[in-house]
Amino acid sequence: MIIPILGSITAIAVLCWLLFTLAIYALPALGGVAAGMWAYQTGAGLPGSVLVGRVGAGLVVGLAQFLILFARPMWVKLAVALAFVAPAAVAGFHATHGILKHLIPSETWQAVFSVIGAVAVGITAFVRVSAMASPGPAGQNPASV
Repeated sequence: MIIPILGSITAIAVLCWLLFTLAIYALPALGGVAAGMWAYQTGAGLPGSVLVGRVGAGLVVGLAQFLILFARPMWVKLAVALAFVAPAAVAGFHATHGILKHLIPSETWQAVFSVIGAVAVGITAFVRVSAMASPGPAGQNPASV
């Protein structure tokens, strides 16, 4: 009786950990899927479209890191961070709502807790994006060089 309960709690904990860990990659995943679908529709085949998708996702992450590290105006850095945080918050809302549909009968409370989940995932994604701008070795920030 206790083993299925512990297994369920463990599964939920692992899924929540995955959500918080991978939410920052919602925007690169979207870019990679879009690029891969475009490549597949233009006749690149499955291996070519997977390669194009991976390159597209990598370019999104690389461009974001470049802009966060080297852009001078703070609004550019904030816009890049917001571009990563918004899809992560939407993913957090839907993931939380999907779990809560099975646990809470009231639709109002489902929405309330789903918004709380979206805010939590958004804050976590913002912290992780801002960690991309950490100083390099010896305390030097590449933007100040």
